[in-house]
Amino acid sequence: MNTQPAEPAKQRAEEARVSLGKRTIVFVGLMGAGKSVIGKLTAQAMQIPFVDSDHEIERVSRMSIADLFASYGEEEFRSLEARVIQRLLRNGPMVLSTGGGAFMQERVRANIKRRGLSVWLKADLDVLWERVRRRSHRPLLKTADPKATLASLLDSRYPTYAEADLVVQSRDVAKETIVAEVLDAIIKHGSDGH
Repeated sequence: MNTQPAEPAKQRAEEARVSLGKRTIVFVGLMGAGKSVIGKLTAQAMQIPFVDSDHEIERVSRMSIADLFASYGEEEFRSLEARVIQRLLRNGPMVLSTGGGAFMQERVRANIKRRGLSVWLKADLDVLWERVRRRSHRPLLKTADPKATLASLLDSRYPTYAEADLVVQSRDVAKETIVAEVLDAIIKHGSDGH
């Protein structure tokens, strides 16, 4: 049995984990960028826990994200989201996937900067649209023209996402390729003295 290819990947994951220290890797980006999928795979590779902030919000509130939006509005949801993320950031090292709007809040960005390492999974509109267009659980896309809404979100949020510590292009390649690029970015960030 040839274990050759697995060794560099294992070594890369170990290097990234050492570079991370006690911080949390926080995936940010628009819906459909792959934050949960790539986050889970990154956590598995690094052998640290994975948490999806939306799932944690649903767990503590005992409501779906869509129901929270409908019942309390976006402002109240964002306040809850900020509190949940702040609590989760105390438990590093881990990988944390956040909702698309989380990083837009200044206090969330400040908490991530203090206790985490933000990774923007940046994707083009066509890639995002292909991934989200058949899903009905996206409250922000319940509009007359969901693709135009997604394009508008992209235009308004990308300048803020650009403040993330690291940027990795999310595209239609093997998920393992994206994970390897995330790990390499973490290692490079650490070796640059950050």
